[in-house]
Amino acid sequence: MSQNTGKAPIRVGLLGLGTIGSGVVATLEAQSGRLEKRLGRRIEIRRALVRDVDKSRAVDFDATLLTTVPTDVLEADDIDVVVELMGGIEPAREYMEMALRNGKHLVTANKDVMANHGVHLLHLAGENYLDLYFEASVGGGIPLIGPFRQDLTANEITEIHAIINGTTNYILTRMDQDGANYATALQEAQDLGYAEPDPANDVEGHDVAYKLAILASLAFGARVHPDDIYREGVGGLDAIDFVHARALGYAIKLLAIGKSHPDGIEVRVHPTLVTRDFLLSQVSGVENAVRIRGDLLGHALFAGRGAGPNPTASAIVADLIDLAHNLNSGVHSRVPIRFDLDLAVKPMTEIRSRYYLRFWVADQPGVLAQIGQIFSDTGISIAGLDQKELDAGLGIAELVILTHEAGEANMRAAREQMEANAVVRRFDALLRVEDLQEDE
Repeated sequence: MSQNTGKAPIRVGLLGLGTIGSGVVATLEAQSGRLEKRLGRRIEIRRALVRDVDKSRAVDFDATLLTTVPTDVLEADDIDVVVELMGGIEPAREYMEMALRNGKHLVTANKDVMANHGVHLLHLAGENYLDLYFEASVGGGIPLIGPFRQDLTANEITEIHAIINGTTNYILTRMDQDGANYATALQEAQDLGYAEPDPANDVEGHDVAYKLAILASLAFGARVHPDDIYREGVGGLDAIDFVHARALGYAIKLLAIGKSHPDGIEVRVHPTLVTRDFLLSQVSGVENAVRIRGDLLGHALFAGRGAGPNPTASAIVADLIDLAHNLNSGVHSRVPIRFDLDLAVKPMTEIRSRYYLRFWVADQPGVLAQIGQIFSDTGISIAGLDQKELDAGLGIAELVILTHEAGEANMRAAREQMEANAVVRRFDALLRVEDLQEDE
């Protein structure tokens, strides 16, 4: 039964009523009584922008509230909050800006827009005394943006290590646990609906770079654009590297890494060897996890389902609830977001890491001495070297090398020299290593 509190309902307009939008509608309907008791007012969906009003939908929705005209939502006097669920950059960015200029509070799940234009939109919201919430833009239902905006503000966050793409984590889990090759694991992900028919956005690391740009900007208080982030995808990984990594005590993950240094910010996305007994390496399938380090808190791990209609709807409705509390209290932007620290993004050539290398050399005397000399000349110390396989017919041997920490520029120079050396017949893998440890 509806609770008559005398407070006007919070009137919502949706931009998009696809899988995620339907999940939001279903969640609000299922939780309407509980939310009204908690907030003292109803959350009502007054209108929804769609491409086709006659399309069959996953949720029962009043057809008279559907429209194909954006201004029916963006300029409507009977809408307080716009929830953007369209995806992509345009026209979503344009509509989000229009909503704010027309005095509408905004909730979005759009990582693409927030990564590329979030600073401008947050500034515009502040200028107009409005709220902009975007919890669902990173990590689906995992609470991340809220803690970064509020709960962790007493901390200086210095590190982020994150697995924030379920598609690639599923692929790498299959390659690690079942020995599947990349093509097979990708096809399975597509068959299960985890990967798009064109998987480039996921497997090339673009999706992760967008999410890291958002998290790093919030964590470090400085503007980080996706174009600033070094990025490698997973398409070049070979199943044999998972076997070798396991023998060395590592798992391979597509890791988003952010680190704050006195002289700048380090942000990168690439396949990474992660210590196998570390919690982050045990995140499997389509699960996501984010590990941060704060000066007061130490390490904290946030984990859960990073995508799908229910987790995403959970985050969007949570944002609506937080926004409702602001409206009830007559406030907005209780903890303003700032991106005013003058910290430049460090070039990739200035980072330091450990490295895993796999390549084939001529099976002849003196080869190891030549390889060792190249590493010595470029200032890299070898932590371990193992001859994994010998092809007597071709007269070549497979070498796996693990280095101590070295500069990226040094490693690139070493690789260039090795590939130019006649004894190196084929260079198959160069992966970075993160030796993460739990707090004691």
